[in-house]
Amino acid sequence: MKATLDFDKLNGLVPAVVQDHVTGEVLMVGFMNPEAWETTLRTGKATFYSRTRQTLWTKGLTSGNVQLVKEIRIDCDDDTVVLKVAQVGGAACHTGHRSCFYKRVDNDRNIEVVGQPIFDPKEVYKK
Repeated sequence: MKATLDFDKLNGLVPAVVQDHVTGEVLMVGFMNPEAWETTLRTGKATFYSRTRQTLWTKGLTSGNVQLVKEIRIDCDDDTVVLKVAQVGGAACHTGHRSCFYKRVDNDRNIEVVGQPIFDPKEVYKK
């Protein structure tokens, strides 16, 4: 049976949860359209659809922090994927952190930043 996704529920997109393939740490969440899905399958590199820029983007083309797909899981409704990846360069987040989920909320709803950035985004993205 071939893997197919249901892109109809979210106006042509499916969420893609990205995890480190060894530790299971959640690195980021992105969205895929059919072209991003096919590109990911063809290249083995995590590729997403940018809702802001309305274009495809392969993770790490600018920063060098690519995500090499080791395993793909599809949920029971065929409308969400989990990409288990090898995170090249150590940082998945555009802020320079290993994971996009580097903010922890305590019992008083205060945010604690967990970990230090691995790279300076101003240097990498020249913004």
